[in-house]
Amino acid sequence: MQLTPRATPGLPQILGEFGTLADGLDYAARGLTGYNFYSPRGKLEHVLPFSTLRERAQATGRRLVRAGLTRGERVAIVAETGPDFMAAFFGCQYAGLVPCPLPYTMYIGGREAYVERIAGMLKSADAAMALAPTDLLGHLGEAAVRAGTRLVMSHEELAAIDAGDVALAPFGPGDAAYIQYSSGSTSNPKGVLVTQAAICANVRGILQHGLKLTPEDRAFSWLPLYHDMGLVGFCLAPMMGQVTVDYLATTAFARRPALWLRLMSDNRSTIAYSPSFGYDLAARRVNGHAAELDLSAWRVAGIGGDMVRPDVLETFAAKMAVAGFDATAFLPSYGMAEATLAITFGELDRPIRIDRVDSARYKLSRRAVPVGEGAAAASSSRVRAFVSCGRPMPGHEIEVRDETGQSLGERQIGHVWMRGPSLMAGYFRNEDATREAMGDDGWMNTGDMGYWLDGEIVVTGRSKDLILHNGRNIWPQDIEWAVERVEPLRGGDAAAFSVENREGGEAVVVLVQCRLTDMEEQEDLRRRVAAVVSQTAGVECEIVLVPPRSLPFTSSGKLSRAGARKGYLSGEIAEISKGYLARKLQQAAGPVRMAAGE
Repeated sequence: MQLTPRATPGLPQILGEFGTLADGLDYAARGLTGYNFYSPRGKLEHVLPFSTLRERAQATGRRLVRAGLTRGERVAIVAETGPDFMAAFFGCQYAGLVPCPLPYTMYIGGREAYVERIAGMLKSADAAMALAPTDLLGHLGEAAVRAGTRLVMSHEELAAIDAGDVALAPFGPGDAAYIQYSSGSTSNPKGVLVTQAAICANVRGILQHGLKLTPEDRAFSWLPLYHDMGLVGFCLAPMMGQVTVDYLATTAFARRPALWLRLMSDNRSTIAYSPSFGYDLAARRVNGHAAELDLSAWRVAGIGGDMVRPDVLETFAAKMAVAGFDATAFLPSYGMAEATLAITFGELDRPIRIDRVDSARYKLSRRAVPVGEGAAAASSSRVRAFVSCGRPMPGHEIEVRDETGQSLGERQIGHVWMRGPSLMAGYFRNEDATREAMGDDGWMNTGDMGYWLDGEIVVTGRSKDLILHNGRNIWPQDIEWAVERVEPLRGGDAAAFSVENREGGEAVVVLVQCRLTDMEEQEDLRRRVAAVVSQTAGVECEIVLVPPRSLPFTSSGKLSRAGARKGYLSGEIAEISKGYLARKLQQAAGPVRMAAGE
């Protein structure tokens, strides 16, 4: 097998100027580029030129029609990183069916939690069919029974249906494209209905404005295809720009993060994205082998999917400088599934812009007051660093508003609203949720907080995660990031949230993943974490040491604070220290919820 090439000589590159996804694939199929899939050990397993994908997709579309599906029905597809998912997703485009990518990996809680999650999505989409790899067919079948989905098949079973000469009726520019389940979906999932017009508008902005794609670009992705950044950013957009993408499955990246960098080095990849935690993992695991890599071709190292961590990016750039990595390749951006994907981009070939503000001022007054470099060095505990995510794409608008809906000025922290041609049609068959998020004037509340900085947006966190303590607003990220710097903790080891105490007020709880087994070392860690929280946020809190891999994360790798809080209150996420539990039992002057979840 040979990798698909970087470009097709003689075929002019068209950057997203198509009316539908099917139109885009029709054009890309005229060239030599496509998708390539690597095994968890880094061996090339599948090569899928866009020309072959088009043939497979059209055959798959005919089989779906022969299976009894009618135009507009929903087809849920477990989004394994491989050719079968691609053929099914694009097969739906040609057959006039609405694909709904489903998570491939299991979540905290094992089989039952996964089945329940998938059943919720199937029911929300009112899916007529569900497709999965053979190894997940049992899980999917159980979920389908709960949701009332009438057809369940493996890709092999679907392929066994005679495609025949069924006439295909692809979606038109005014039709739906797919349903995307946002990363926070749990027992009550909300399906983001994306239209052909919205996906084409977003892709044009990504390719022409955000990435400024060229025929020499080659992308690499380990991002999950059931998440908007993986699906839109590294499946649909590259195809609509006729660019080759090389893939490593998300689970393979989690086991061997450094393999991502080695394959990018081998393939001279130019574009890849990751949340901050991906850069952190890769930098930790590359060890002393960075000098063996060549990352000099990497011109767009995008950051998205979560809050941008400047400390993580600085560490990564320092470690990878020996491999030829240029820190100006970092491209912070901001987006969400409800906006199809991208909303803003930073400037290419420019160092990331870090805004250092007085943390006490922004917590108390909701103003991002800058501090000088000298002040930052003198009192680092009073300084909070944010990264600018750039300006809105052409045709898209952002406003920062206060609680009354009034627009705010420079450096005033408020709720981020957006509108533009990439906006979703709404949450599928969920008018209440759609009405709550979107106004009649076309503006949508993103649920994020942020502020303006010289015409660029700075995102400070999710509004629903704010901790209200004694009249103060406390951003949980501030606590978590400070805690994660305590040795021997790592990024992603802490979750901060509030719970109601017995006086009816709010108490702050911090869950900390602990790998220490000695009780004295555990208690020392607890004391050091408590001191850091007190210094950073000025609050006393309950520090709960929990086992490694206890904290729940979303499909995009974001910490789920709501999930952590729920697990803590239910007792599913429990304290590991017996000494701590004994002390809690002895205290007990009233009905206080204990960390073990009695």
